[in-house]
Amino acid sequence: MTVDSLPAWLRPLAELASSVEAEQLSPNFPSVPAAARPAAVLMLFSEGEHGPELLLTERSSTMRNHAGQIAFPGGKSDPGDVDAAATALREAEEEVGVDATTVDVFGTLPTLWLPPSNFAVTPVLGFWREPKPLLPVSDLEVVTVIHQPIRRLVDPDNRFSVTHPSGWRGPAFEVGTPMPLWGFTAGVISRLFEVLGWEQPWDDSVTRPLPELP
Repeated sequence: MTVDSLPAWLRPLAELASSVEAEQLSPNFPSVPAAARPAAVLMLFSEGEHGPELLLTERSSTMRNHAGQIAFPGGKSDPGDVDAAATALREAEEEVGVDATTVDVFGTLPTLWLPPSNFAVTPVLGFWREPKPLLPVSDLEVVTVIHQPIRRLVDPDNRFSVTHPSGWRGPAFEVGTPMPLWGFTAGVISRLFEVLGWEQPWDDSVTRPLPELP
């Protein structure tokens, strides 16, 4: 698809995708080890009831990797996946029922390393032409589907930092769930929105501890 066929608000992201570098999105881990396992996530944008939206999921607390976190739909690549887009679209359909035929893939971001699970994650950018309310396909993987308005993501009142018991500290977002959006997904969103110029000034000294999983 061409950039001109996207909504005007999304075109800057399509234009940026080919030039943004891994260290801009993941400054602490810009290089991907050769032994990392290929994976992909779908950054699915759409025009919803409350304006531009980004699709997020709340992962089950019983998942082996990144349990209970707010994340993009996605997962590890299967042998039959021809590329990262195929992985991301397949996972989004399996997890939350996204119809791949209604998604226009308009780019990918640099592959990023996710050390806790040793995944080499490629974020795939998609525009959802026919958005609709979704439900988890299997509550073993996803317990909540979040159609998050971008205006709420950039609202400074919904921005803060979180601290992990390990001492790690990073950006977070309030998205209406007991667990905030934090970690890898929050870092990608925060740094990408900053590069795009979508970010509004927020106070990163406001810090909260991560809530415990139930």
